[in-house]
Amino acid sequence: MKPPKVTQLKSGRVYVSFKLNNKRIRLFNGYRYGINLNPNEALIGERIEIAKLLAYEIDKKLKKGLELSSSTSEAKTIWESEKSHKQLIIEARDRKAKLSSSRQHIYMLNYTCKRLCSILKNEKLTRESIQSLLESYESNSSYNTIRAYIINLCNEASKAGLPKHVFSHIHKKPKKEKLHKPIQDVSALLREISDFNNNLFICCLLVYGCLLRPHREVRELKWSDFSSDMQYVSLSGNRNKSGRNRVVPVPTFVRNQLNKGRSNDNIFSGAETPYCNDYFKTLWGRFKKSSTTLEKDQTIYSFRHTGAISIYKKTGSLEKLKMAMGHSNIVVSQIYLRGLEVSNLSEDDMPSLFL
Repeated sequence: MKPPKVTQLKSGRVYVSFKLNNKRIRLFNGYRYGINLNPNEALIGERIEIAKLLAYEIDKKLKKGLELSSSTSEAKTIWESEKSHKQLIIEARDRKAKLSSSRQHIYMLNYTCKRLCSILKNEKLTRESIQSLLESYESNSSYNTIRAYIINLCNEASKAGLPKHVFSHIHKKPKKEKLHKPIQDVSALLREISDFNNNLFICCLLVYGCLLRPHREVRELKWSDFSSDMQYVSLSGNRNKSGRNRVVPVPTFVRNQLNKGRSNDNIFSGAETPYCNDYFKTLWGRFKKSSTTLEKDQTIYSFRHTGAISIYKKTGSLEKLKMAMGHSNIVVSQIYLRGLEVSNLSEDDMPSLFL
């Protein structure tokens, strides 16, 4: 039998190929055969070396006489018994956490992993135990959030042998839409915030004027993220929710409030390191207690909602709104507008009657 061969595609992805029972098998990772290696998660320059290691591990299994199968269902029986469900879930958590740059996402992966490991029955995860865990959450929103993380982890674990029937057919709970209340007098509220704290004022200006998200995109801004004339701000995909590069115009009323500092400094801290994750959350909490202008349930995100309404009313274009908001597609923008006080109907569209 010929040893497994490593091939790299034009896209940069690599795979290992070999023949088994006169069938050609091509693997982009080793999960199918219980090998915890995925070359395509690495940098392009490192993928060939990791793929060679994957080829070596597969070759070892073949030489040991293991009956590696060309079908996924048959392959599972070989290595499913080698690892416990707990081990599979923990390893899945580790792989997912390694790929994430979000502190909150990693926290939720750890939390979900811990909860799943706590409900094992006879060292096995069952659909009934997962459902019972989910039902302990009274809020539909919490139920759906934990469900999403469970499915995410179990899907990853299934690549290494966790049976899919364990987490299949676990449905979402219906979620009531929440109507976000926009700010009626943006200028008045901003003046009050300016008197309270200048950093919070600049943050709210950027959220409203550039539609940036406050707690990461705005908080982590450096002066180098702005163009030399301060007319644009650019964020790479690893620094915004959509994962795509984002370039947003900076309106004049925002530029007039910015005093450019050293290139590598954070615009709020004045140092290379930004303030902590909860910086603006804490400031907003303090401002709420003293404000006479703020309405119930309005948050820093209300500036983003209000800015979105303004853009949509000025342009009437979902495509432009999508670009400004940094949404992944127009469907997301449509869902977003549905949660705002924006009607797609005017009085002229409604039934008429003459009495």
